[in-house]
Amino acid sequence: MTTGTRRRMGVEERRQQLIGVALELFSHRSPEDVSIDEIASAAGISRPLVYHYFPGKLSLYEAALKRAADELAERFVEPREGPLGARLLRVTGRFFGFVDEHGPGFYALMRGGPAVGSSTTNALIDSVRQAAYDQIVAHLGIAAPPARLELVVRSWISLAESTALIWLDGRRIPRAELELQLVHDFAALAAVSAAYDQEMAELLGQVLAEEPADGPFADLLSRLAALAPPVVLPS
Repeated sequence: MTTGTRRRMGVEERRQQLIGVALELFSHRSPEDVSIDEIASAAGISRPLVYHYFPGKLSLYEAALKRAADELAERFVEPREGPLGARLLRVTGRFFGFVDEHGPGFYALMRGGPAVGSSTTNALIDSVRQAAYDQIVAHLGIAAPPARLELVVRSWISLAESTALIWLDGRRIPRAELELQLVHDFAALAAVSAAYDQEMAELLGQVLAEEPADGPFADLLSRLAALAPPVVLPS
């Protein structure tokens, strides 16, 4: 009869295991409700050994948020091929996929959780927002975004965050509908800006020219057209 032996982990491997365990627990419950004892139990080690790798819960929490932030930033990476509307729809699908999978962890990342006010946490949030901004601007093919375009993109990113946080409170609107609505929101923000700025108008015109009849931007135009009252011509 042979008995199995537990493989001894190296320092970095153990740290990464603890981060993964913590992130999994934070994905299902608020970080404030997860204890070091639970993390140690889930990792199969003792409580003192957790403190050997992390000086406290805050440092482990921030390391878990760092991994979550990196994963969330990756969700905005999209091949620069095809119509912009379809690309944005795929991005919002992956974004909401992350939110759906890591609800409490996403909430903690955006709101700070037990590390509210922490410079580390704030830097993580800013890094995700900047990654999203850089990706969207790159998809638009703009090397030096004008002020109005920056306003549109950053406003849309903030809207996506707030929409996701509200959606987490009960998930009362079907996720697929919100994903499409967010893409429509981007087009609407761009259209309002285009009404005030010729450069934005030209950019929006180029985007719409590449939009197929069954694309999300074309879908928005048809929905808006259906809301407009019929024009009565003079007899």
